[in-house]
Amino acid sequence: MASFNTISEDNQLTNFMQRIEAGEKIEADDWMPEDYRQTLIKLISMHGMSEIMGALPEKEWVPKAPSLYRKLGIMAKVQDEMGHGQLLLRVTEDLLKPYNKNRADLMQDLFNGDLKFHNVFHMETKTWADAGIIGWLVDGAAIITQTDMLKASYGPYARALQRICAEEVFHAQHGESIIMALAEGTDQQKAMIQEALNRWWEPLLMFFGPASKETTGSSKQDLTIKYKIRTKTNEEFRQIFFDKYIPRIISLGLTIPDPTLRYDKDSNLWTYQQPDWNEFKKIIKNQGQRSEARLNLRRHSYEYNSWVRDALSANIS
Repeated sequence: MASFNTISEDNQLTNFMQRIEAGEKIEADDWMPEDYRQTLIKLISMHGMSEIMGALPEKEWVPKAPSLYRKLGIMAKVQDEMGHGQLLLRVTEDLLKPYNKNRADLMQDLFNGDLKFHNVFHMETKTWADAGIIGWLVDGAAIITQTDMLKASYGPYARALQRICAEEVFHAQHGESIIMALAEGTDQQKAMIQEALNRWWEPLLMFFGPASKETTGSSKQDLTIKYKIRTKTNEEFRQIFFDKYIPRIISLGLTIPDPTLRYDKDSNLWTYQQPDWNEFKKIIKNQGQRSEARLNLRRHSYEYNSWVRDALSANIS
């Protein structure tokens, strides 16, 4: 015979799922099943750290931007991304309260390799075209996934995404502006875009994650859909990206570096060459092109500015 506590927890889970199915928002102080909380912590903390670590590749181009106008634009974008990261880490902190953990613990998890950030932000940014690709295609990919979660069942995340998505639209337009200017420029500038696209195409495919849990043994995407945190699978997001951006890329006279890429009218899907998912696993284990350098920079900055955190948290008599 089931115990009272088991029955009570079963009832809580039933009520929880009924609320989600009805479209209600779950708040930080509400009861939630442990796997829902853990899924949110992993998702939102990774999103937050990706915003922070994602500012670093573009930060490298602030002193090298080709004009004052471009310098001001990319500086504003870097500032926005850092703000997004801080906002998301605050959302994560509320979920961490039962474990007596906070943002400081999240930073240590990042430094220890326990907290991942998106594969694209481990990449090297060799040219000014890379800054354009990040804004146009990487942020464009992020908008596809993030707008899907604007109706996420977890209220604090959904509300944070309203601000983030609105600003990411401007970031994508900023990147597109860089690419358009280069595309209308010299043959050397056009070649610069093509070279950057060749390097970024496979990481862009990886951005959405493997198509199925069999690839990695993970069922995270299943849980996010079950709990109505998002509505689509990794592959569905990737196909939306193809639909939106392949025509735009081709319209600029660029060649997508995948000779197998084609649209199948029977299935209404794009077929394409799979990226190297073994390489993906290495990258998210901080074995990417710039993983170590960017983590070291983040670690140095965090330690160097510890006095600010100490001053802000000091008791004032």
